[in-house]
Formats: sequence, structure tokens, C-alpha cells
Amino acid sequence: MAIIGKLNNLRVVKEVDFGLYLDGGEHGEILLPLRYVPDGAKPDDILEVFIYLDSEDRIIATTEKPFAMVDEFAYMKVVSVNSVGAFLDWGLMKDLLVPFREQKQTMEENKYYLVYVYVDMDTKRIAASAKIDKYLDNVFADYEVGQEVDLLIANKTDLGFTAIINHSHWGIIYENEVFKTLKKGQHVTGYIKKIRDDEKIDLSLQKPGFDKVDNISKDILAKLQSNNGFIAVTDRSHPEIIYQMFGISKKAFKMAVGTLYKSRLITLEQNGIYLKGQNDGISNQ
Repeated sequence: MAIIGKLNNLRVVKEVDFGLYLDGGEHGEILLPLRYVPDGAKPDDILEVFIYLDSEDRIIATTEKPFAMVDEFAYMKVVSVNSVGAFLDWGLMKDLLVPFREQKQTMEENKYYLVYVYVDMDTKRIAASAKIDKYLDNVFADYEVGQEVDLLIANKTDLGFTAIINHSHWGIIYENEVFKTLKKGQHVTGYIKKIRDDEKIDLSLQKPGFDKVDNISKDILAKLQSNNGFIAVTDRSHPEIIYQMFGISKKAFKMAVGTLYKSRLITLEQNGIYLKGQNDGISNQ
């Protein structure tokens, strides 16, 4: 059955002058307008489409993808406001309504807001809510330390950045864990660092533990080998320089360098890091 507000894989039933009709199960045949029909699509093909209601409340399909689907969060721009509410650009021809009752404050045109996308149970229309707290932390946080998760950066605070984990829970990235520029609405890969007794979740932008250090160590060795056994960076270098070179935090870099030094694979000098025994270093790894 086709699910409103989600991506669906639907079978093409028939072809007409103005598009294709898809098998929507309980919803009947759903039109995919001609402008969205992929080249060469024909009856019995399976197409991935997004299902929503058009301006006349008819179920319709599109091969375009919105900025967020039902049960997801995203920052979106208000493109107009009227007596019903605010309308957001969500990447489709039809704008997304935020009813006044779902606004934390009166929304203004051309401003961006963090919203949650849902289906109104009474009208079956897709809408959005800025009252996001009521849609988060409603289920048990069944994560493991070190688990990779999707993060949506929400707000900057005195402690760091709050982020939405897998569209389900709040988490925080502490300031000393941030080694690159983060912006509201940005999706980044993160890791579960700790689930506290109060069920608050601490996050990291890097996988915790020395399993990550091993990979970083290999990257440092590879960089040394490709630069004639020397790189002009030390544990006193600015975190931004380290990130530009390796895409890691200064803390992770120092841990990896320490591992390499203890393994006698490198030497540390004031001007940078030297590969000890250049012909031996990486070939023996």
C-alpha cells in the first residue's frame, strides 16, 4: 500500500497522455504527472515516488524528493504567510503549511525554522509543526556507545550544539568536541558517546575509542609517505589546520601521533613530524 508522506516503490498500471497511473493499493490508482515521468518508463515498471496531496486534496505522486518526509525534521524557509498559517518551501511544487496552532512564535516570511513533518489525522494532509519537543524523546533511546547516527544540527548553546539524533532524540555535542564549522540545519554523521543516567545523550563527531585511532594512524603514515617522510604539523598546531589536513579533531590527532611515536614509527620535532625509516613505515603495516 502506498504511504502518504513517504517514498514508495509502486508499479506502473497504465500510461496516459498526461502521465502514468501507479498502483496505490487501498488508495487506488495514483497519477504521476507527465513532467515527473522518467524517460522510458512503461507499464509494469516499478518506480520510486513520493506520495502527497495536491492543492485539490487529491493523492498524487512525484519523483522529486522533499527536504523532509513525514516523521522527519528539517530547517525550511517561510515563503508566504496568510490567515491559515505559514507556508514553507519543502522542495515540492506545493508548499508545506505550518498552522498557527503549531507555531511556537509567529513565523515570518523569508526566515528559516526547524520543523517536524506530520500527517494531520483529520484531514490526511501533510503539515509541519515548529513545536518539535513533543515529537522527540518519546521512545526509549536504544543506542550503543560508539554507534553511528545521523545528526541534524539544531541550535548553538553555551555548552556546544544541540542535535536531533535519527529524527528521534535530542543530543548534545560539547564545544570541545567540535572541530569543524557546524550550521543550523546541517546533517552530519555522529556517534553516541554516552547515555547518561538522566537519559540525556552526549554525542561525538568521531567514533570513540582506539579503533578509530588505528585508521587515523594509517592516514598519518600515508600522508608522511606521500610527502617525502615529513609533514609540517605538530600537536601544537591549530585544530583547524589539523582538520584541513586530516578531517579529524586535535584530540584524535594527538592520540594517533602518540600511538605512532610509541611504536617508533615517527619522530617528533619542533617543525613537524618525520617518518622513521621511510622504507619500512607503511610497508610493514
